[in-house]
Formats: sequence, C-alpha cells, structure tokens
Amino acid sequence: MRAAAAKQNSDPRGEIRIGVGGWTYGPWRGLFYPQGVTQERELEYASRHLSSIEINGTYYGTQKRESFIRWREATPDDFVFSVKGPRFATNRRVLAEAGESVERFLTGGVTELRHKLGPILWQMLPTKKCIEEDFAAFLELLPKRHDGLSLRHAVELRHESFACAAAVELARKHGVAIALAGDSKFPKIAEFTAPFVYLRVMGSKSRPKQGYSNAALDLWADRATRLAEGKMPGCFAPMVEPAQPEPRDVFFYFIAGHKAHNPAAAQSLMKRLR
Repeated sequence: MRAAAAKQNSDPRGEIRIGVGGWTYGPWRGLFYPQGVTQERELEYASRHLSSIEINGTYYGTQKRESFIRWREATPDDFVFSVKGPRFATNRRVLAEAGESVERFLTGGVTELRHKLGPILWQMLPTKKCIEEDFAAFLELLPKRHDGLSLRHAVELRHESFACAAAVELARKHGVAIALAGDSKFPKIAEFTAPFVYLRVMGSKSRPKQGYSNAALDLWADRATRLAEGKMPGCFAPMVEPAQPEPRDVFFYFIAGHKAHNPAAAQSLMKRLR
C-alpha cells in the first residue's frame, strides 16, 4: 500500500507531502527500486512509496503533452507532482521578458496533470541578483489560473540579495512561496509568503544509508510539523512572523546531496510523520 501524505485529521495543520527530485536515476535501481521493477514502471513504484515528486526534466527542456498524461495515469489518485518551470524563463538577464516562455510552458501540456498538479517552482541562478522592479514584473507574469486549474507558484532565490524585505513583500503580495533551502549553501529565506510552504533539503550523506542521522530526521520532522501548523521553527529567523498561525500545506523534497539515499531519507521522514 502506498504511504499516504502525512496528515492527521485531528491536527490543526496542513498536509505534508514528502518526496524527491525526479524518479529516473541509475543508482536507485536495486537500492530504492527492487530487482524486477522495469524502468517503465519506476514512476508507478515511486508514487506508491512517496507522496510527491518534483519533476525536474521540465526545467531543462520541453516535455510532450502525452508525457504529462502518462505520468498522471501512472500514479495514485491522491498523488501530487511539483513541477520545475523552464530555465528559459528564469536564466535570463531581464526577468520581465519571460512572458513568452511562461506562456509556452503553461500551454505545453503541464495542466494535463490536472488535480495532481502541485506547485510550479521557478528556480533562479545563484548569480541572479535581486532587482526589485524586474522581480516584481516576473511575479506579475505568473497567473493564478490556467486551463481551468488554480495554480500555485514558488520561486527559488539563490542569491543573497534576495534576502531582503522588498523581495519578501513582493512574493507575499503575489502569494508566491519562497522556497526554503535546507542544509545547503544557498540563503535561507524563511518567510511565509503563500498559503503553502516549499522546502528543498540538500544535505543527505553517503552514511547512514537513510542519508541522514536519526537525530537529523527527527529534527526535520519537527520542523515540517511546525511549518504545517503555520509556525516558523526556532532555527529560522523570519523578518515577519504571522500574528496568527494558519495551517499550511508543506511540500518537502530531498534534493541533491548524496542523491542515492534521498528516497530512503524521504521514506524515513514519512514514517516519523504518520
């Protein structure tokens, strides 16, 4: 039976979905994927042992509409994908000129995921600095709805210049989440700017086999729970703490680090949150 998203009906918290980036990775075969699971069935298997996956192939190139349909049909009804927006929209000198790339992506088939479409993540380069007017113009390009679906957007801001009140207020104005980078060299901009929280945790190691120590996973479980309750964990220092905590859905992905152990880390965290 597929592990369900971590949520208890009696808890005043949002839903916590936990997963990894992508599902096609050679070292996972025989480690995460048992012998006998063919490459064509890896998504089917992964989606029954994780509660979400971040699709990263969309960042590097255009995907066929038929692929989104196939991914939707291969996964359980309550499974949710996050999707990385194309680099052609964010890896540019002037973000305000990304409108055509954003539109092409949204009309290219991503909405075929239907109710399984979670947040769309727009990742900036580490060299991309914050220019307030340009960042504001980019956020204006991200629609709230498309093709009959409500859309949720997150931005990953990897340059220290974005760790400022102006960028946070712009994201909050547009209801766009700022992805929280965990265990990484990137700035930790820990702010509630949307009705959901997006975490990308990048510190898994080759030992232990679950990628993180039990103590570290316990700590991340506590942090995820607090975020789902609308409370910022004490290890983070937000510029603005909400006066009244509100439950928020949490999308939590183990990315990079010792990638071979990321599925084990995700499953271990899910067990702690059941």
